[in-house]
Amino acid sequence: MMRIKFLLAAILCSVVGFAQSINDYKAVIVPLKYDFIKTDNQYRLATLSKSNLVKAGFEAFYTNEQLPDGYTDRCQVLYMNVVRDNAFLVTKLIVELKDCFGQVVYTSEVGKSREKDYELAYKEALENAFKSIYALHYKYSGTPVATSKTPAPAKAAVTTTAATTVAATQIVAASTPDLKDPNLLYAQPTESGYQLIDKTPKVVMKLFKTSQPNVYIATKDNVQGSLILKQDGQWYFESYQNDKLVSEKIVVKF
Repeated sequence: MMRIKFLLAAILCSVVGFAQSINDYKAVIVPLKYDFIKTDNQYRLATLSKSNLVKAGFEAFYTNEQLPDGYTDRCQVLYMNVVRDNAFLVTKLIVELKDCFGQVVYTSEVGKSREKDYELAYKEALENAFKSIYALHYKYSGTPVATSKTPAPAKAAVTTTAATTVAATQIVAASTPDLKDPNLLYAQPTESGYQLIDKTPKVVMKLFKTSQPNVYIATKDNVQGSLILKQDGQWYFESYQNDKLVSEKIVVKF
């Protein structure tokens, strides 16, 4: 009995801690499409997601919306995702809220529905999943989220693009990016590296890890090259275009 009381107390403390961390984010970005549906806003899932977030007290914006003034730092907002848990005769949905680095900050309880019609089932399951989010009683605290994640200093690096080999021979540390720079990109982790998004948010570049932490294989607008941390502490996207080496400075916050 004592062990059960201790376990319940620990769970309660963890829930309170989660609620406090959620309160430090200003808003939530809602995607138009989730992995388990085929088209944007199919079954009105994007619309339902946003309306439920607003009902829970959040400010919410679609990914294709221009954010209002005051949202200069993409790491001050959360990013919503909905995951479908496959089950026989039951629709199960789980809401995830992630930070700008792709780390899950909060996971809802499983929302269930036995409706046979997809639109009705998704609506009921999503609303049931949101019951645990409503219980957080979200209210923005006004306290900025700590988002300082600086890449570790890197040693010599060698990588190969389609036409060139680039070598770094000194230890280099990345400079702190200017968060007010209109060209600032934010790095979100992926299984193979990162994707860089702008303030829209739109995926501008995809990065793939190499054996060296200051060099990534990179693709931008179907152009393949390398993103390299150079001796000035800045990142550069280098590629060959019309047999000419092109180097473009990239302002990025990891």
